[in-house]
Amino acid sequence: MNLKFNKNWQLSESLVTPEKEYRSRTRRDFIKTLGFGAAGALLLPNQSSAATEGFPSKLNPNYSGKELKVTPFNYVTSYNNFYEFGMDKGDPVTNSNQGWKTDPWTVEIRGLARNTGKFDVNALVRKVGGIEQRVYRHRCVEAWSMVIPWDGFQLSKLIALAEPTADAKYITFTSFEDSKNAVGQQDSNFGWPYIEGLRLDEAQNELAFMATGVFGKPLPNQNGAPLRLVTPWKYGFKGAKSIVLIEFTQEAPLNTWQRIRSEEYGFYANVNPKVDHPRWSQGSERVIGGGVFNGRQSTLMFNGYERQVASLYKGMDLKRYY
Repeated sequence: MNLKFNKNWQLSESLVTPEKEYRSRTRRDFIKTLGFGAAGALLLPNQSSAATEGFPSKLNPNYSGKELKVTPFNYVTSYNNFYEFGMDKGDPVTNSNQGWKTDPWTVEIRGLARNTGKFDVNALVRKVGGIEQRVYRHRCVEAWSMVIPWDGFQLSKLIALAEPTADAKYITFTSFEDSKNAVGQQDSNFGWPYIEGLRLDEAQNELAFMATGVFGKPLPNQNGAPLRLVTPWKYGFKGAKSIVLIEFTQEAPLNTWQRIRSEEYGFYANVNPKVDHPRWSQGSERVIGGGVFNGRQSTLMFNGYERQVASLYKGMDLKRYY
């Protein structure tokens, strides 16, 4: 008899919010659920983006489980950190859908790799063999969390396509620049473009994912269309959005938040309930959409993915390398 045991982080396909259900909500119910008043007249999420290849995708059964409930679509697409479009959670859904275009979209691969060049995002999806859906926990460094069904492809497939040389030890992700349409980029003090990076072995882990969609549809602009990084064992700020450049390097990149506030945000950004942010505890998190009585839970080491990623950091002082 062949027995199949779900991993501790797998989420049930039955818990993914059906498209019919999340589309059936009225605009009034949407705003009421979010707790906004008249001032919160948000645009409904824009479903158009350049990355349309591979839809509809299929759920990968190896990345589903039964422990958690998926966050409703309306929260996932309206409660966002995307500072290129404003500092408040409701800014991206409004500001990213007022003239900013993600079609066409080109991604450049360069650096210490044998196969470099510029690729249309849809052509890149075809080259890596198409997309799938995976349901992952998402934990923000601000101590709130979601559970999100991402569509996209395993990052290791892109790395294999690029064929990095033996000198390549890191991979860097650079987001777009468009100060005309991205109102947040008009603040030059932040230092655009947004930059993030991983060690190459982290990037080759089975969980590292390049998202091109959410809930079985192309990424809305406010979620980082048309291509973003998803590393579910790390805090959300590692997930560079609207990526235009992927570069293989020998030295570790200086990521944006590390450059701005190195005393608060390190390179690794691994979820660790034992290491607090200087200004708040990381021991628990507020569950977005969890309601009054189910709105908070204890944070898990590596966001619940310890068995899959702990070996990457064996022997490291995680308080020093935060």
